Amino acid sequence: MKLAPSILSADFTHLAKALEQCDEGGAHYIHVDVMDNQFVPNLTMGPPVVKSLRRITDKFLDVHMMVIDPEKLVEPFARAGADGITFHVEATDNPQNVINLIKDTGKDVGISLKPNTSIADIEPYLDQVDLVLVMSVEPGFGGQGYIAEATKRIADIKQLLIEQRLQDKVKIEVDGGIKLHNAKEVLDAGADILVAGSEIFKADDPVHVMKSFYTLVDE
Repeated sequence: MKLAPSILSADFTHLAKALEQCDEGGAHYIHVDVMDNQFVPNLTMGPPVVKSLRRITDKFLDVHMMVIDPEKLVEPFARAGADGITFHVEATDNPQNVINLIKDTGKDVGISLKPNTSIADIEPYLDQVDLVLVMSVEPGFGGQGYIAEATKRIADIKQLLIEQRLQDKVKIEVDGGIKLHNAKEVLDAGADILVAGSEIFKADDPVHVMKSFYTLVDE
């Protein structure tokens, strides 16, 4: 299991401190939620923030683009220092083109789907990506509750990967409402990477919470 704390929930006046906490807590990834106030009803960070993060961390920068016309932002985020770039299948008429663009930058390719999007929409691309990001809330805002139906979707995607012999190549990441009390359920369904924001950065001791996520693997 890998943990990807979402800095959207961190204190933006102390992002360097948040990254230090991620180091202490043993996080593998830093999850960067990019929202454009068009694909989703919120506006967050862009390539300059990723560039700033890149200067002060060597952790994997996991950029999740919740934007329309993702084609336009692939190269800017790649140049800024992203390690992986994930786009939404619903945000483009040509997912194949976005996949090719990300691959051309040499970055890991992620494809994401909203809670009500059919898994069939991403199935044709599974053998071309490194990551499937399952949204377990409606994207757009942090702090939402986990949608219970996501657990079966995770298991169904895992089964598809097994059937296509891709389970060792393609990781499943889950984003939305991930808490210590439900993380084990998500992992047991087949998740490899957990995105957690408010559970970590709104806690009194974010480092302890991160370490607590890793103890779930041994239970």
